[in-house]
Amino acid sequence: MSGKDYRYVFGPVPSRRLGRSLGIDLVPFKTCTYDCIYCQLGRTTLRTVERKEYVPIDDVMDELQAKLSEGQPLDYLTLSGSGEPTLFSRLEELVLRIKGMTETPLAVLTNGSLLWHDDVRRSLAGVDLVIPSLDIGDADLFRLVNRPHSEITFDRMVDGLIQFRQDFPKSIWLEVLLLDGVTALDSEVAKIVKIADVINPDRVQVNTAVRPPSEEFAHAVSREELFRFAAAFGDKGEAIGDFQATGSHAPYPATSSDILTLLKRRPCTLPDISGGLGIHPNEALKYLNCLMNDGTITGMIKGRSFFYWLKPGGREKPLPPKPHTRR
Repeated sequence: MSGKDYRYVFGPVPSRRLGRSLGIDLVPFKTCTYDCIYCQLGRTTLRTVERKEYVPIDDVMDELQAKLSEGQPLDYLTLSGSGEPTLFSRLEELVLRIKGMTETPLAVLTNGSLLWHDDVRRSLAGVDLVIPSLDIGDADLFRLVNRPHSEITFDRMVDGLIQFRQDFPKSIWLEVLLLDGVTALDSEVAKIVKIADVINPDRVQVNTAVRPPSEEFAHAVSREELFRFAAAFGDKGEAIGDFQATGSHAPYPATSSDILTLLKRRPCTLPDISGGLGIHPNEALKYLNCLMNDGTITGMIKGRSFFYWLKPGGREKPLPPKPHTRR
C-alpha cells in the first residue's frame, strides 16, 4: 500500500502528551457528539449520538498493518482524528484486533460524552490509556462551550465519567481545556476540581486552545495562568507543554502523503510536522511552500506560532511531487 492510499491511519502525530503517536481515524470529518467552540477541526458537520460502523473496519486494519510494517518508531497508537471515536460501533472488536497485532500501547482521545453507555465503557476495556475531557463545571457552560447533542446532558456526561473510572483499572488522564474569560476563572475551575475529585483520574492535564479554534472568541490562557490553574488540582494536576517525544527515536523519512494526511486532521506548525513525521524542517518547508502556492493549504499566525492547515474543499487534493533539492 502506497502512502497516498491511507485514509484512516495518519501520522505519526506530534502529540504534546503522547510523543510520536500514530493516529487511527474511525469517523468521517467532522462527526461528533459535541460542537465545541475551541475545536481545532472547525464546526461539527454531523452532530450525532448514533453509533455505527462509519468506516470499514477491515480497511482500517489493513492500513494499520501496512503502516506498522514500515517500522516507524512509535510511542502510542491513538484512536482520534476527525471526530468522536466512541461513535464507532465496532470499537470493542477493533481494540481486540489491534492488541493482537502490536505491543505498542493503545490510547483513546475521547470527549467522554458517551461513557454513560455500558457498551461504550465495555468497548474501551482493552485499551491502555483513555484521555477523556471535562471542560466545564456546570450545565450552563456545558451548553455554551461544548454545545452537545440534545441527548447528552451535563449530569449524564459526568455520571459516565465517574462510572468509567469505577470500571476501568488502567490509566485515565482527564483533560481540562480552559478558555480565557470563559472557564479560566477561579470560580469555574473550583467547580471542575470538585467533579474531578469524584472521578479520581490518574492525572488531570490542564490545557488551552493552542491551535486556531472553531470560534474566534475562544481565546487561549497564558502559560502562567495555565500552571496556576493546574496547581488547583493538587498533585495530579499538570499543565500541558509543547511537543516532546517520550522516547529517543532516530528520524524516519516521511512519505509525501504523510504531511497531507496530518494536515487533514489538525492545524500544525513546522516543528509539529518535522518532529512528528521525522522529516528535516527544510524538507518539510519545501513541501509546505508547494502546497501553499497551489492553494491546497493555508496558514495563519496564532500567538507566537504559524499554523498550516487544509483549505475547505482541499481535503482530497494530491500532494505535489517531491521538490527538487539542490546539492
